[in-house]
Amino acid sequence: QVQLVESGGGLAQAGGSLRLSCAASERSFTIYTVAWFRQAPGKDREFVAGSSRISWTGYSARVADSAKGRFTISRDNAKNTVYLHMNSLKPEDTSVYYCAAAPSRGGIPSDGNEYDYWGQGTQVTVSS
Repeated sequence: QVQLVESGGGLAQAGGSLRLSCAASERSFTIYTVAWFRQAPGKDREFVAGSSRISWTGYSARVADSAKGRFTISRDNAKNTVYLHMNSLKPEDTSVYYCAAAPSRGGIPSDGNEYDYWGQGTQVTVSS
C-alpha cells in the first residue's frame, strides 16, 4: 500500500508560482506512474500533469493543455517525491490538487480511475 502526502499548496497571486510536492512511503514509487489532478467545487476532476518511467533512468511527462507552458512535473527519486511546478498562475487554477500513483502500465493515463493510490489533496488558491 503506497501512501502519498501532498504539500506546498497555499495562496498565490495571479502570475505567481507555487511548487507542490507528493511524497511517497515506498521506494518502489520510482517506477510508478504518477499524476497530478485537480478538482474545483462543482467541477469534474481534471488531469493536470503526469510522469511515467520509460527506461532505467528516463521518464516521460505529459501536461494538460490548460497547464502547458506554465506547469512542469519533475521527480526526485532519492526523496521518493514528485513535484508540480506551477508558474504564471491564474485564478482559474484555484482548486484542490491531488497526487495519484499506479504501477506503470504504459503511458500516462488522464483518467483518474486508472490510478490506485491517492493523496489527501492540497488547496491552491490564486487571487486576481
